[in-house]
Order: sequence, then C-alpha cells, then structure tokens
Amino acid sequence: MHETAATGHVAIVTGANQGIGAAVARALAARGAAVLCTGLPLRAADGGAPQSTYDKQRATGLDEVVDTIRAAGGRAVPMEADLAEPATAAALFDHAEEHLGPVDILVNNASGWVQDTFTPDPVDRFDRVLRPVTSATWAQQFAVDARAPALLIAELARRHLERGADWGRIIGLTSGGDLGFPGEVSYGAAKAAQTDYTLSAAVELAPFGITANVVHPPVTDTGWVTDEVRRFVEASTTHFHVAEPDDVARTLVHLASDEAALITGNVIVLR
Repeated sequence: MHETAATGHVAIVTGANQGIGAAVARALAARGAAVLCTGLPLRAADGGAPQSTYDKQRATGLDEVVDTIRAAGGRAVPMEADLAEPATAAALFDHAEEHLGPVDILVNNASGWVQDTFTPDPVDRFDRVLRPVTSATWAQQFAVDARAPALLIAELARRHLERGADWGRIIGLTSGGDLGFPGEVSYGAAKAAQTDYTLSAAVELAPFGITANVVHPPVTDTGWVTDEVRRFVEASTTHFHVAEPDDVARTLVHLASDEAALITGNVIVLR
C-alpha cells in the first residue's frame, strides 16, 4: 500500500482509545486519513477501579492516541461517546463532518465485552471471572457489538448516497468460531450478528462503491495475554501467533485502501 493511499479520506474508528483501535487510528492517520477517534474508557462505574493490565489499557483515554497522531503531523479529533446509546451513531458522523469532512471509512472495533456463560463455572481456564447469561449481559454486549455497528453502517450508507459518493470502506472485527464462543457466549453471538450486518452491507452497497469486510484477528496482546495464554497458543493447532495490535492494523489499513477495491464480502481470518 502506498504511503499516501488514504490521503483525503475521513475515518471513524470505534474503540480507538487502546489496543487494535488505537493502532488502526494511528496507521490510517499515518497514510493521510483524518480520523475521528471514539471510545468510552473503562471507569470505576463499569466494575471497579482497573486492576489488570487489560483493564488499565481499557481505561486509557482518547487524548493519548490523538496527541500521538497530531505530533506525527496527522489529523485526528477525539469524541468520547457511549455506543450503547442509539443516538450516538448520528452524533459521531455529525462531529466528524463538522471537524474533518464527510466520512468514507468506518472501522467497527469497539466492544462492550462481558464474559458470560450457560455453565455454573465461576472462572474460565485463564482464571477470568465468568458471569451467568442475563438480560443485562446480553444488552451490554449486543448494544455495542451488534446494534451500534448496524446503526453506524446505516448512517454511513445514508450520507454516502445523499452526497452521491462512489468510494467507501466498512471494516468490522470479530472473534469466535463455527461452534460459538464458549465462555463468552453473548460476545460470540453479538460478533456473529455484526458479521452478518457487514456482509449484508457488502452486497447491498457494492453498487455504490462501498466495500465491507470483517477481520478475525489472531490472539492479540491488548493487555490481557498472560504467559498461560501464550503457552495455550503454542500448543494449539488452530492458533499460530500472538499478534501485536500494529500487526492487525496493517491488514485493516490495506482493506481501507484503493488497492483493496475488489476485496469485499469476506471474513478474513488472521492466524
């Protein structure tokens, strides 16, 4: 991909305060895109003061990634927003248009991640706390991982058509497999719903120059990977790498490029 391939484009990246989202925001900006970085950092109200490295990563604010982009000469604006609120989708596009211009790249990365299960197990194999499936766990997960991406895709499509645009990119993030996601059952189900929305968008929006793909990253060290997780990956026949966020970002940035014009309607599994 050419270094200037994203020049002139405007991206919204959700969950951009840490991990893969922050890496994608930096990488898009480095290639000339203006980026609206949005996220909702973990707070005490979300379940207590951050304790683990992963929680500390999730508690990171947006200023750090935005300052990094600007220091490197890129364009970025932050917008803290709760994707569980249905009105957020339009508000993000309004903010981006006001400060950066019309949005033509959407990266649905954010998650309302919760570990819930149908079993009575109190922890998973990595000693992470499990919760029973309830209406609350379902709502937390589906509001952010399924409904919000659907509304964001709809908002991009509506505005794209209204201005007669002919270039757009939608990229989602997923996890799980054909047999669901044991130990994170609502997470897996919500990601499956997001995948379906994205693949439907690929078909429906192709005549208007929009591609839509979903990326399934490998185990990615966003702060939760322990030595035990690394041993699990080493012994696995289906997991090949523990990736860094920047590794995953390179694939997403390629999908947002001109060179990826014929890549659409895929779930791209990275291993």
